[in-house]
Amino acid sequence: MDIKEYVYNLALEAKIGARSIAKASSKLKNDVLVKMSSALVKKSKELIKENKKDIRFAEEKGLSKALIDRLTLNEKRINEMAQGLIEVSMLPDPVGEITKMWRRPNGMLVGRMRVPIGVIGIIYESRPNVTADASALCIKAGNAVLLRGGSEAINSNKAIVKILREEAKKAGLHQGIITFIDTPDRQAIMEMLKLEGIVDLIIPRGGEALIRAVTENSRIPVLKHYKGVCHVFVDKSADLKMAEEICFNAKVQRPGTCNAMETMLVDAKIAKTFLPSMVKRFKEAGVTLKGCEVTRKIMSGIEKVNEEDFYKEYLDLILNIKVVNGIDEAIEHITKYGSAHSDSIVTNDYDLAMKFLKEVDSSAVFVNASTRLNDGYQFGLGAEIGISTDKIHARGPMGLEELTCTKFIVFGDGQLRE
Repeated sequence: MDIKEYVYNLALEAKIGARSIAKASSKLKNDVLVKMSSALVKKSKELIKENKKDIRFAEEKGLSKALIDRLTLNEKRINEMAQGLIEVSMLPDPVGEITKMWRRPNGMLVGRMRVPIGVIGIIYESRPNVTADASALCIKAGNAVLLRGGSEAINSNKAIVKILREEAKKAGLHQGIITFIDTPDRQAIMEMLKLEGIVDLIIPRGGEALIRAVTENSRIPVLKHYKGVCHVFVDKSADLKMAEEICFNAKVQRPGTCNAMETMLVDAKIAKTFLPSMVKRFKEAGVTLKGCEVTRKIMSGIEKVNEEDFYKEYLDLILNIKVVNGIDEAIEHITKYGSAHSDSIVTNDYDLAMKFLKEVDSSAVFVNASTRLNDGYQFGLGAEIGISTDKIHARGPMGLEELTCTKFIVFGDGQLRE
């Protein structure tokens, strides 16, 4: 069997699985998620054994310690992965919800109902916990999932999928609800992206290069964000202590994430007051600072920032600083260099806060809060399958509702078109 036929047959299996899970009751979906959770814990030794094969391979390839850490499974992480399935089982089921209903002059009732999307293809790298997380979210939203993980985690992913599929079968569900492309051949991704009419949505999770490759080659709608070039603007009216805490958290708390701040914008009227303490704190935390001319005149020991730096997603302890003349210049900067992901203003001026909210066109816009809070769990969605900066269907953190779409439902009593 060639790679094209192999991927096609797996996708067909997922399509059958999608019909099975779309009809499942909330109770059945919740019960199977709980049983999947228990099975992962019971078979943790088996998972760790398979994961060690991936770790040895990663070490032989010379992958970084950070990547190997993301790849590693141990009992604590398996328990956390299992707990994630329990948490998803406890979330409200969006399927079947009637979101709106209205009566037409002819007496006809028209409404919208949430329904599953169908088959969702997930293309991802490294972390094997994504296999369980994505499967759980798709199942709860009534979808089948077609998974294609990275070659570096193939043994771990196969082991997780085997456990989950066994529990699906025991529950009377078609095993195609969780389908895994278990070949490292990259051509499998290209074949997967051609399957319009079988796969309904693609969600890539990984670096910008992967996401761009998927988007450029897919015949199927793609939900994604390319990168997170996020900003915090410190307005002249800001509580400077609050601003310092927010900026520090946005950059330092976890710099390798898509919602970490990459450029700090500071109003010129408070720059000389705000920057000394802020810069000192960043330097003590090991942050490499790059600044505009005004910033470097105020503070010594800061590298020169180049224009191309403002487009960069560092994912590291590196930060650009730019002094701006008010909110309009800050918004212009964000519009030009930002990635429409997460941007924040620190201010005590209500009118400026509302202006920032209205004019900054990002998936999440904050007032007096860290960009690191752009997250499904933090927003009360319970969990997320990713963050989208697209404007069609879903924008921002994608939870269970974003893994459904709506259809019109109509109740009549004999109405005809005149």
